Amino acid sequence: MSGTLGLVWLVKRETLRVWKLWTQTVLAPIISAALFIVVFGFSLGARIKEVEGFPYKQFIVPGLIVMAMVQAAYSNNASSVFQARSDRYINDVLSAPMRAWQMNLGFNVGGVIRALMIGAGLAAVAIPLTGVPVREPLVLVPAVLLGLVLFGALGTIVGIFAETFDHHTFVNNIVILPLAFVGGVFYSVDRLGSPWHELSHANPVFYLVNAVRYGFLGHADVSVWLSLGVLAGLAIPAYLWSQWLFSTGRKLKA
Repeated sequence: MSGTLGLVWLVKRETLRVWKLWTQTVLAPIISAALFIVVFGFSLGARIKEVEGFPYKQFIVPGLIVMAMVQAAYSNNASSVFQARSDRYINDVLSAPMRAWQMNLGFNVGGVIRALMIGAGLAAVAIPLTGVPVREPLVLVPAVLLGLVLFGALGTIVGIFAETFDHHTFVNNIVILPLAFVGGVFYSVDRLGSPWHELSHANPVFYLVNAVRYGFLGHADVSVWLSLGVLAGLAIPAYLWSQWLFSTGRKLKA
């Protein structure tokens, strides 16, 4: 019972951490992504017209939602865990009557909630603005959850290993953001020539973008089952790795 109360307390803390700064943690990413839709969707859409049979302004919406959500899930968990280590607050969590899986879950929930708030807010703006449909919600839900588990767990892992605040921002700026931009957010990879077409299939964000795009448009560049399989094959080990770090106390116990 005490472990459950500890988990609830940790989840509440991580959620309040997001909500108290909601203009920075939620509103700002929504506005940034909405500007991408307006600038790229409507200005370039006048020239590009359609991609794979869909208006360009609709085609880019799923990818932009993915880009905003994965950055939020990663950044939230990386900064939260790193700050907890830096302030020695992590020692209070480790000494609390909680199991390792409860600690891991508690820290990861904050990133997932923040990302879902951003995704829901951006969808609420994009759907009336562009008319993008939601044709396969039963695919959209697991695709989003697997993506958030993957990048949330990655944030937790980096937050545990980071020695300075710049380390986790480095991963976001040098790894995650470039992978998102070349993951088919603004274009269909079917239009790429060799070897870029083949290299795109080694990008995990490519599969997340396509799974989410299928959830919205009912169309993707690769099999939706392959996309979900790749996401699950990456998300589960990543989450288990973060779980192992809490179980062993590696880099957490001074």
